[in-house]
Amino acid sequence: MSERARYDRATAHLDAPLAIVDLAAFDANAADLVRRAGGKPVRVASKSVRCRALLERVLARDGFAGVMSFTLAESLWLVRSGFTDVLLAYPSADRAGFGRLTADPELARQVTVLVDDVAQLDLIDAAREGSATVRVCLELDTSLHLLGGRVRVGARRSPLRTPEQLGRFAELVNGRRGFQVVGLMAYEGHVAGVGDAVPGRAVRSAAIRLMQAKARAELAHRRAEVVRRVRQVAELEFVNGGGTGSVESTVAERAVTEVAAGSGLFVPRLFDNYRSFRGRPAALFAQPVVRRPGVGVVTVLGGGYPASGPAGADRSPVPYLPAGLRYDPQEGAGEVQTPLLGSAADDLLIGDRVWFRHAKAGELCERFAQLHLVEGDAVVETVPTYRGEGHTFL
Repeated sequence: MSERARYDRATAHLDAPLAIVDLAAFDANAADLVRRAGGKPVRVASKSVRCRALLERVLARDGFAGVMSFTLAESLWLVRSGFTDVLLAYPSADRAGFGRLTADPELARQVTVLVDDVAQLDLIDAAREGSATVRVCLELDTSLHLLGGRVRVGARRSPLRTPEQLGRFAELVNGRRGFQVVGLMAYEGHVAGVGDAVPGRAVRSAAIRLMQAKARAELAHRRAEVVRRVRQVAELEFVNGGGTGSVESTVAERAVTEVAAGSGLFVPRLFDNYRSFRGRPAALFAQPVVRRPGVGVVTVLGGGYPASGPAGADRSPVPYLPAGLRYDPQEGAGEVQTPLLGSAADDLLIGDRVWFRHAKAGELCERFAQLHLVEGDAVVETVPTYRGEGHTFL
């Protein structure tokens, strides 16, 4: 049975719009991440999943350990829901959350917060409601600097870049009452999040591979030096790096103790263009056909679910099943309706479904309150997303 037929049959009793996760694909992707990590633990990035049931499912597998969260409120909620070892991977200005964290020693033992500026420490201290020690992870800027720093490649994240800067900051944090440095994080997004085999763009793909090779070599050396310097003043429990697209190269560094990944579980469309791995699309959403305006065109309800990042065609969902559909370039994916063009449209009737893949992973769950978990041609369970549990953390 084709994938489209399986998904249509599994969800025939449900009204679209709806979202599914194919559990066979999800589990296969999880197993592949563990294989690629080569024995080092994979910390699951919750922003790419945003569903407690699926976080629990993947953390029950050998090879996964810990959560990388995206807000402090989410971190506290996860720990209170039974999760342990939660690394908040982004700085927070949640004063109420820091008050709760510092007032509860058990919460403080399970949550590690990211800090890269003295002002963040000041904010935490100003919000304190208790004496619990705050576990701190420092972030290393991974961007590649070329031409003496005149050209910068990579995300603008931490201001801490050199071994000397990280070492001095670790000394400052550990010398401050109520804080303890326990980890180091470095996310090489320009390697992990940029595909190196873009269809029809051979020259661009070659340039990306050249940039990434240089970035990997530069970062491996600098990260090792940073870890050595920070270990002189702090007992690091973990050194976290990487992402779905850079698992192999990141775990190859001796200084790295664990790798982060999350998008590789759902495999959204932005993760199709990598030479190092091939995942299976696991998360899809369906929109119903509600109009047939003419030959070679149908209109589905809604569908305008753009992903974050620089605006562009690659941030839109992609019509996936049936194959051969495309957007009307004058309309694109619409807020309340989306015309789709192509010969496949002529075989679709009112009420039929078009299955889409989102551009990024967990952001799909901000649109749907439930995920229907599919095995074979049946829905075996329906679970809430964060939104379905009443939480929109961002």
